[in-house]
Amino acid sequence: MNKRINDMVEKINADFATLFKEGYAQLEAGCGMRMNGARQEAFKKFMELGGIPHEKEDYMYANLLPVFGKNYNVVLKYIPQEVDMNEVFRCSVTDMATTPILTVNGWWFADNLVNELPEEVVVCSMREASLRYPDVFLEHYNKYAIAAKQDGLVSLNTAFAQDGVFVYVPDEVVLERPLQIINLLRAKGDLMCYQRNMIVLGRHAKVTMLVCDHTLSNQNFLMNNVTEVHMGDSAHLDYYQVQNQHMGASQINSLFVSECRNSVFDSNILTLNGGFIRNNMYVSLNGEGGESNLYGMYIMDKNQVVDNYSNIDHIAPHCVSNELFKGVMDDSALANFSGRIRVRPNAQKTEAYQANNNLLLSDTARVNSKPQLVIDADDVKCSHGASVGQIDEEAMFYLRSRGIGKDEARMMMMFGFAHDIIQHVKLEPLRDKIDDLIEKRLRGELSKCYNCMLQCKK
Repeated sequence: MNKRINDMVEKINADFATLFKEGYAQLEAGCGMRMNGARQEAFKKFMELGGIPHEKEDYMYANLLPVFGKNYNVVLKYIPQEVDMNEVFRCSVTDMATTPILTVNGWWFADNLVNELPEEVVVCSMREASLRYPDVFLEHYNKYAIAAKQDGLVSLNTAFAQDGVFVYVPDEVVLERPLQIINLLRAKGDLMCYQRNMIVLGRHAKVTMLVCDHTLSNQNFLMNNVTEVHMGDSAHLDYYQVQNQHMGASQINSLFVSECRNSVFDSNILTLNGGFIRNNMYVSLNGEGGESNLYGMYIMDKNQVVDNYSNIDHIAPHCVSNELFKGVMDDSALANFSGRIRVRPNAQKTEAYQANNNLLLSDTARVNSKPQLVIDADDVKCSHGASVGQIDEEAMFYLRSRGIGKDEARMMMMFGFAHDIIQHVKLEPLRDKIDDLIEKRLRGELSKCYNCMLQCKK
């Protein structure tokens, strides 16, 4: 590492150390003992790991220094924001009623009205939950995020995060209406934010969740977001995320899922816009008969960067995991994919499949793909693979020979490539919405937050 990079890393880490020391009283204010009790050890771990990752294998192709090197403000207390969903922003899915929940800059929106939920279901802010439900926090908070023991950015979140969304669905409860978490970024200056979320599902609980990430102002943003999920026996979670932010917004999302016996976790992450996006996905299949399905689609252009990292840990026997990520890259965009499947000695009869396929539309777009299998059991069915290619010229010729124009034929090819991911969205209204978003993105019509009246960075 040369001296310039070394000096930059040392300055960033020193700034974090000063902020943590001087702002510690504010970090603790309004949070429960379990959240606050983890802060000191987490920040110590962050520093022991070298602070901002810059030579770590898991971040080999992701240059984080330009992302962290900006002069961000960090707000350590809640600042009320005026957000009118009806007038300023509407993240709607036609013909699908949802329960909307807003966060602004990582904080629970004070005017959230969580209605029409079963009485025993709890949906509230993390700060409130840390005080009202200490037993749940003691059992689950920061228990699953330790899977990323070598990722200092997760420790940084544990040290600084003060709020987010808490969801508790007890045994046997099925939510008929999807929960829609809308994460908004809005500020008058460049801002670094931290958000922490917890989802706890009891036995046989079933939930659909839609997460939408958007920006409402033109500043540079850096969001560090960690979500921990516990799934009881035979629980089922459908988890969809749509990332659509402007070029000045960077985000690091870390999702940790702990599955018990016969639980099913289905996820689909759609990345449409953003300056730098890192998605970390950790899944632990702890109980026999568990199933995990990870799907993702990213469409990037200009100088955008998307970095997807997954770690699926097969601990128990008779579990299944499927993973398919596909990308369309144009201009000088960069996509990184690193997927790791581990099958432990006792995880016999495992079935695990992983694939990453990419379509390059320019000579300057780049992809780094690294699928991995670590198998310590002998009775398994596992496979992995990756591909990087360009549009099939023979298929293009076939479409053109049928009277289809060049641009429309190109669109049809790209949309067909993306369809493998879209078809795994189970809710038809949501699937239609994602179809629409992807088509607009491929046509270059989705240059700012969808349905937002504000003109943001492109």
